[in-house]
Amino acid sequence: MALGDSLTAGYGLPPADAFPVQLEKALKARGVVARIVNAGVSGDTTAGGRARLEWALADKPDLVIVELGGNDALRGIDPQVTHDNLDAILTRLNERGITTLLAGMRAPPNYGADYVAAFDAIFPKLAAKHGVALFPFFLDGVAAKPELNQNDGIHPNRAGVALIVERIVPAILPLVTR
Repeated sequence: MALGDSLTAGYGLPPADAFPVQLEKALKARGVVARIVNAGVSGDTTAGGRARLEWALADKPDLVIVELGGNDALRGIDPQVTHDNLDAILTRLNERGITTLLAGMRAPPNYGADYVAAFDAIFPKLAAKHGVALFPFFLDGVAAKPELNQNDGIHPNRAGVALIVERIVPAILPLVTR
């Protein structure tokens, strides 16, 4: 399951181009038979993801990719609030014995160096605390590249999602093969 925001949901893309669909195809191409549930909600914050976690877990996933935090950063939400919400999500996933990959996000520079430092530190800190795999930056190689993003400059286009999938698959394969 991919629990996330618009980057997971596939905002502005045909359903076949969304991250979970492209990821499922990439895994199948590598011999991993998996069904990726799209639990992405456009506009969602970590608070929203936390609030709907139990509902999302009704599908009983074996592995969850947590891709939340981008909207928190865009809205300037206190990094401690983001930390606490992600901490609660990871705690619940651990309690349920669900393998987890935490996909990191980075804050935009417009909130200043202190905000960026506090926000960016959340993901590695929580991955270490909970003993979960970390993909350091979900938009690695895609952020701020017009050719890989839709006209809004925030949401990846089909090619951008394909690059995200290409880069995240090596982090997922060891989790699905254990």
